[in-house]
Amino acid sequence: MTQLGKLLVVQIRELNIPDSYEITPKSFEDDRGLFLEWYRFDHLERAVGHALDLRQGNLSVSRRGTLRGVHFADTPPGQAKYVTAVAGAVLDFVVDVRVGSPTFGEWDSVLLDSTDRRAVYLGEGLGHAFLALTDDATVTYLVSDVYRPDRERGINPLDPELGLRFPPGIDAPLLSPKDDEAPTLAEAAERGILPTWQAARAHYTSLDHRVG
Repeated sequence: MTQLGKLLVVQIRELNIPDSYEITPKSFEDDRGLFLEWYRFDHLERAVGHALDLRQGNLSVSRRGTLRGVHFADTPPGQAKYVTAVAGAVLDFVVDVRVGSPTFGEWDSVLLDSTDRRAVYLGEGLGHAFLALTDDATVTYLVSDVYRPDRERGINPLDPELGLRFPPGIDAPLLSPKDDEAPTLAEAAERGILPTWQAARAHYTSLDHRVG
């Protein structure tokens, strides 16, 4: 939790998956509307240990029931993400695909919507997915590297071993052909395409040393 003077402006808590965080900003509302700081590099840096080196900003719009992910990138360098929903609602998933991690194969989720306006940060090497809970669910995310198709990887989000849980009423999520054909976690591990806990931790340490 960080403060500006005596005014609470943001809450940051680490999720059950190491190196991922939920960020809850403070909204200031009046008869004109509202204002909030949806991203502050300094607050995030204090929580994570290093600044997010922004290289690209993405935006997606999804119909209800669309499931995007699980996506990750070869690490290092990987691709850290700072994700929020600016319209509608999504259930955002952080999946630990780092071989050797104490939470390998586990996941945590956060509701991102235009009411509480939370955000999620996930470090390099973590898997990311989200399920659109409304039509025109609009997600924007800042990333630490540009899109590099030769280094992008995926896990099938319907892998029963992962066991991602979806809200009632969404029994058959809409997937892209690429996500539908992605390997299971076990298959990806067998192919040797998953990041490792050791490599990810070494990369985070190298970023921590850049602070200041």
